[in-house]
Amino acid sequence: MLCLYPIGGAFFWFWGALSYKYIKTNKRDDNWTNLDPSQQPFVTIMIPAHNEEIMLSETITYLFDNLNYTNFEVLVMNDGSTDETANIIQKLQYKYHRLRTVEIVKNKGKAHAFNIGIHFARGEYILSNDADTIPEPDALMKYMNFFIHDQDLNTAAVTANMDVQNRSSLLGKSQTVEFSSIVGVIKRSQTAINDSMYAYSGANTLYQKDFLIGVGGFRQDRATEDISIAWDHQVSGSVPRFAPNIIFHMNVPETLGDLFKQRKRWAQGGTEVWLANIHSFLLHPIKRRYQMSMFIDATLSVVWAFFFVISTVLFWAAIIWFLIQGDYDQAILTVYLSFILVTFELFAGSLQLLTALILDHSGAKLKYFPFAPLYMLGYWMVNPLTIIATFIPAVKTVLGKGSGTWESPKRQSIVK
Repeated sequence: MLCLYPIGGAFFWFWGALSYKYIKTNKRDDNWTNLDPSQQPFVTIMIPAHNEEIMLSETITYLFDNLNYTNFEVLVMNDGSTDETANIIQKLQYKYHRLRTVEIVKNKGKAHAFNIGIHFARGEYILSNDADTIPEPDALMKYMNFFIHDQDLNTAAVTANMDVQNRSSLLGKSQTVEFSSIVGVIKRSQTAINDSMYAYSGANTLYQKDFLIGVGGFRQDRATEDISIAWDHQVSGSVPRFAPNIIFHMNVPETLGDLFKQRKRWAQGGTEVWLANIHSFLLHPIKRRYQMSMFIDATLSVVWAFFFVISTVLFWAAIIWFLIQGDYDQAILTVYLSFILVTFELFAGSLQLLTALILDHSGAKLKYFPFAPLYMLGYWMVNPLTIIATFIPAVKTVLGKGSGTWESPKRQSIVK
């Protein structure tokens, strides 16, 4: 059963994405309206900035000069920066009077900066926007269409669809495929099933401020504030929404070292929320029934990670044993059987990715499909390894010994 988890999961997300496309009736993906400036709710665009001198000026300039929205401010949380971040903000404030900043003396992580910023934000809505993130010009206008209707009273946050900007490297192209799969298919499926969601896109999500305060803000000891707040919202009974037609562009890691660090943080964040919510789901399965599919998949993901590593060790041990014993036929047969399983997994994964690339941006990313095998084999290796590598730190976090600080990958200026 555990061997079949990646295959079953790929087909599950495949059918979920189709359900979102053809059955989900309240998407509001395409039918959005421009709001008159007098009707626009006030939005605070919050940028956490720790040593972001490379991208910050271009990002702020883009937000003020290009967004198709009038009623907003930009609040930069200068989180203990030791570079030119503070000077850049000060210079830009002479040009943009709606640019504000809060100086935090010591960097204690993104969630800590956000929690401070919530109390300084003037807007009733808060858009989290990383320093290397560029939302499309209509992003705020599209976002607000998810909050202005009567049926939206319980909407806690809307998360957008990530697009990779730096696609010049092989690693960047592979992640383009990956994010289309994760964002394009899995979040569509989660939304289609019962409006549940594993995680917001931390780089660009519009939160209703009252719902942030209602769950006590972001958890400052967690490795990933976007995963934990999404679970907290759902457990509290509010609704997260995914908007695949709201696009934002950002940098992705371009070295294997930076990529592995990023995935370790993601894996730890996922394990933390799983561990923190086990008792709630096991003791109250009826109460948590709308999020149960999310919990089951998170459970299988963690269990499968350990199964994958243990079975891989046993597999190679068996091969070595057969070779030592001179049983070459059995060694070859074992390799053949493993290739049969991997072939089925590649087929199921390719179907999921093909669906994602067709649905995302109306098929504009289909040219990246040849990189799918590299993504699938690499992701299936990295994901279980990072879960196991961060399992003990995740346990420590749940026991109260965690830290929300982490180091961003190296930035590269790419705004055009």
